[in-house]
Amino acid sequence: MKVGGTVIDRAREVRPLDRFHSIKVKLGILVVASVSVAGCFTAIGVSAGIQARYVVSVAVILSLIVTQILAHGMTSPLRSMADAVSRIARGDYSRRITTATSRDEVGQLAAAFNLMAADLEAVDRQRKELIANVSHELRTPISALRAVLENVVDGVTDPDPATMRLALEQAERLGRLVNILLDLSRIDAGATELDREDVALEEFLGTVAREATVSMLTRDNDGGRPRTVVDVTPPDLTVRADRERLHQVAANLLDNAVRHSPPHGKVTLRARRLEEGGVRVEVCDEGPGIPPGERVRVFDRFDRGSRQAADGGTGLGLAIARWVVDLHGGRISVAENGAPGCVIRVDLP
Repeated sequence: MKVGGTVIDRAREVRPLDRFHSIKVKLGILVVASVSVAGCFTAIGVSAGIQARYVVSVAVILSLIVTQILAHGMTSPLRSMADAVSRIARGDYSRRITTATSRDEVGQLAAAFNLMAADLEAVDRQRKELIANVSHELRTPISALRAVLENVVDGVTDPDPATMRLALEQAERLGRLVNILLDLSRIDAGATELDREDVALEEFLGTVAREATVSMLTRDNDGGRPRTVVDVTPPDLTVRADRERLHQVAANLLDNAVRHSPPHGKVTLRARRLEEGGVRVEVCDEGPGIPPGERVRVFDRFDRGSRQAADGGTGLGLAIARWVVDLHGGRISVAENGAPGCVIRVDLP
């Protein structure tokens, strides 16, 4: 059983009957042991000339002690199970029952209970991660839409067709994101399908960069915002991918790069064709970079390395990017960079 994240080893209790595989056998042994102890003591007491009433009283007491010792080990998993059930009812799914030394029907029940508790814990964790993922993914289009509307209300920009079209694009993207994020429960089950198409990277990355520019309009960056540069070679470079999923990757990586770049810095979205086939997309910033010790685990969910912790990041953007890249059969990593800053590299087949 777990207490405070640790397992209490029930094997330290007196449980001499755990080697038997049937509770019926255990009950039979319990009866035989109790009767044998009482009979042996009675025979010894009578032969020693002790009065019968004392012999019987002590024999009964000894029989009860033996029964208590043997029965305590038999019912220990049931008591642990009752405690675990009460904690699960209060939302604590971390409790487990030690079953290594119990081989009877109670041990089998405890093993099934542990499996059920583990499944419930996994479902609860996925539910919490789903809520966090949804909140993280909806933040970008909501911020962009709010920036457009605030600029129109404040008179910074005119409500011309181009501005309204940009707001409409963000509202439509928000609706698409809701539909995409609602199927996150299928992600871990591996049941997500990709709607692949040929994506023109120059136009695609340009759109991502423009959306990022809109989302930065209300950002106070000490007098200047990083500028975004799109560099695609050759200009007609395409990749076969799911456009919406790929947009998740590019938007998350660009958002991270912009937030960690200095004022008046530069963020580069670069795409190249690989000699061995496939496409490499890199997002480069001029920020403090990622320490070598954090470059592997920075893609784990809820990992908040020094960069994430510095600006209150949730630790989900890079995890979502890795999931999408894995779906495409690609690879995402933090590339070595001789210059200051960080380079996130995505290789797609």
